[in-house]
Amino acid sequence: GYKADEWKKLLKTNSSPTKAYFDTSGQDPFCMYNYLLDITTWNKNIRRGFIKVKIIDYAGNAVESQMNSEASTFQQYKRVKILTGFHQDIEEIAKISLTFSTKTFIGPKHKLRILEMKLKSLNNPER
Repeated sequence: GYKADEWKKLLKTNSSPTKAYFDTSGQDPFCMYNYLLDITTWNKNIRRGFIKVKIIDYAGNAVESQMNSEASTFQQYKRVKILTGFHQDIEEIAKISLTFSTKTFIGPKHKLRILEMKLKSLNNPER
C-alpha cells in the first residue's frame, strides 16, 4: 500500500487538477486497475441491471471485474459510463466479454444489446 501523507505533497505541488485513484482490493497486493466502460445500447425497452466485464489477453490469461453494487439503467441510444476495477492488469487485450444480470431469480430473462462499447484504462490512459 501507499501512505496517504506521502501523496499530500505531490498533489499540492501540481498547479493543475490531478486525478488520483485510491481504490484498493481486499487481496494482496491490494491494488486495483480501474477502467471506464462506456456503453451505448439499442434495446427498445429500458433495461436495468448489472454488468460484469471479463478481459482476456492473447495468451489466454483472463481477469474479471467485480459486479457493481448499484444497478445501471440502459436506454436506447443513451450512453452509460460504468467504473469497473480488476485485481490484475492486462496490457494487451485480445477479447472483452460482458455479462448482464438483473439479479432476479423469477421473471423473464433479458438481453442487453450493445450498439457501441469503449473500455478505457484509467491507470494507463494511453491505452
